[in-house]
Amino acid sequence: MPKKARIFSREFKVSVIRRMLAGENVSAIARELRVRRKDLYVWRDRFRAGGAEALRGRGRPPKRLATAPPSAADVAVAQRRIVELERKIGQQQLELDFFQRALRQVSGQRRPSDGSGAMPSTRSSKR
Repeated sequence: MPKKARIFSREFKVSVIRRMLAGENVSAIARELRVRRKDLYVWRDRFRAGGAEALRGRGRPPKRLATAPPSAADVAVAQRRIVELERKIGQQQLELDFFQRALRQVSGQRRPSDGSGAMPSTRSSKR
């Protein structure tokens, strides 16, 4: 019979993370609480990324509300990035055009093949 998943409260997770950050041995904490070390590290990483709110508590997570519109600084950064990428695309198109013209020129300079190909470098040893 499979084990039932244990659900931990946000407060429990925060208390465990504080112990980890205080320098306690993670393996010892995991054994004491009968929790996988991997889960402790996941909790710690989520806590570092978003604080206690990033740790899920009991129950279904709340639906996310509509995100706030981007700030003027975010828009300016995005516009600068767009301009930079458009410039790079233009440079790449110029390079493509150059190489296509060069390839056409090289292809046009080749002499057409007359039959089986060029003369052999040496005469046949069969007489």
